[in-house]
Amino acid sequence: MELLEKVLDDKNLFLAYKQVYKNKGASGIDGVTVDELGSFMYKHKEEIKEQIRNRKYKPSPVRRVYIPKENGDKRGLGIPTVVDRLIQQAIVQVLSPIYEKQFSETSYGFRPSRSCEMAIIKLLEYFNDGYTWIVDIDLQKFFDTVCHDKLISIIMKTIHDGELVSLIRKYLVSGVMENGVISPTDVGTPQGGNLSPLLSNIMLNELDKELEKRGLKFTRYADDCIIVVQSEKAANRVMESITKFIEKKLGLKVNVEKSKVARPNQIKYLGFGFYYTKTGIIKPKPHLKSIKKFKRKLKQLTKRNVSISLSYRIVRINQVIRGWINYFRIADMRAIMKNIGSHLNRRIRCIIWKQWKTCDNRIKCLKKLGVYENNARRCAYSRKSYWFMSTQISIKYAMSNDRLKRKGLIFPIDHYLKVHISV
Repeated sequence: MELLEKVLDDKNLFLAYKQVYKNKGASGIDGVTVDELGSFMYKHKEEIKEQIRNRKYKPSPVRRVYIPKENGDKRGLGIPTVVDRLIQQAIVQVLSPIYEKQFSETSYGFRPSRSCEMAIIKLLEYFNDGYTWIVDIDLQKFFDTVCHDKLISIIMKTIHDGELVSLIRKYLVSGVMENGVISPTDVGTPQGGNLSPLLSNIMLNELDKELEKRGLKFTRYADDCIIVVQSEKAANRVMESITKFIEKKLGLKVNVEKSKVARPNQIKYLGFGFYYTKTGIIKPKPHLKSIKKFKRKLKQLTKRNVSISLSYRIVRINQVIRGWINYFRIADMRAIMKNIGSHLNRRIRCIIWKQWKTCDNRIKCLKKLGVYENNARRCAYSRKSYWFMSTQISIKYAMSNDRLKRKGLIFPIDHYLKVHISV
C-alpha cells in the first residue's frame, strides 16, 4: 500500500480525529471548531480524500496569533483549520514510525516516550563524566527560517511517495492570514500545526547525524541543542565548525549573540539550571528565570481584586503547582518550595480576610474558627493593611495551614516531596 493510502485509511483518519479532538485548541480561519469536526468529516470525508488523491486539495492558510516570550518579544504561532490539523496528524501517524528508526538516541523533543526530563538526566550523565565544557548553539527563529527545498530534499531521501511529499509541500506553502491579509510562506514551518514538530526533527536529524559522525556527545530537544566536550579549546573549535555546518549545509541561521561556550552553572537549558555540590557532583535545579515565572503565575492567581470563589481559585493554584513541580521533580528545590509555599499561604490569608469584608462578619468568622472574642474584635477593627493583618497570630490561627489543606490547597513542599526523584 502506498504511504498516501495509509494516511487516508479510515482507521488512521479516525485515530487522527481522536487525537485532534483530545488536543482541543482554537479554530482556524474557517471558524470550524473541534466540536464540529466530527460531523464535518462525516459529511465531507470522501470528498476530501478524493481531492487529496487527485492533487486538488488546497490546505487553508494558517491563522497567525502571537504569544509573549519571557524577554518581552512575541512568538508567532500558526493555527491551521481543524480539518488540516486532522490531515497533518494522519500524516504524522504514518511517517513517525518510519523516522523513529533514524532519529538519534539523544534527541528527545516531540517523540513518543521521551521528555525534557530524560534530556536533563542524559546531560547530567555527561557532566559528571567530565564533559563540562558546553557548546550552546542558539538557532535564530528556527521555525521561521527552514528552507522548504532543503527540507523536501531531505524528506525525499526516505519517502519515495511523490503524492505524499506533494501534500507536505502544500502545507509548507499554504500561507498565513494576519488581520485578514494572506501572506505567502516561502520559508519556515509555522509553529502550531501537528506536522511542524516532526518536520523540525527531520531537518535537525541532519545535525544529529553530523554530531554523531564526529563522535560528539550532545542532547537535543527540538531546536535546543547542547554539545559537551572536555576542554575549552575543543569547545571553541566545535562552536566554529558546527556553526559553519548549520549555516552552509542546512541553510539555517545561528544567533551569534546568544550562542556561547559555557560551564554547567552558566546555562539555562529547558528551564533548568545546574550547580556544583560540595563533593563536585553537578546537580539540577530550576533556573532562576523559571522560579520567577512560577511565582508570577501564583501571584496572578492570588490577586485580591479578582472576584472568583476561593474554591475555584484553589483549583487553579493546585493545577499550576502540580504542573510546575512535576516538570522540575528531578531538581533540588526543597528550600525554594518551603519559601514559595509560605508566601502563597500568606497571600491566601489576605484574600480570605478581604472577602470577609465587614467588621461584624470578620468577628463572627474568627470566633467560629476558635479565636477569642477580644482578639477577634482587635483584628476586625484594625485599620492595618491586608498584608499586615495576614501575619497576625489570631488570623494565622484561624486560617492555619491545616485548615487551608482541608480547603483543598496543595502545599508546594508536600507535593515536591511526594514526586521528587533524586538523580
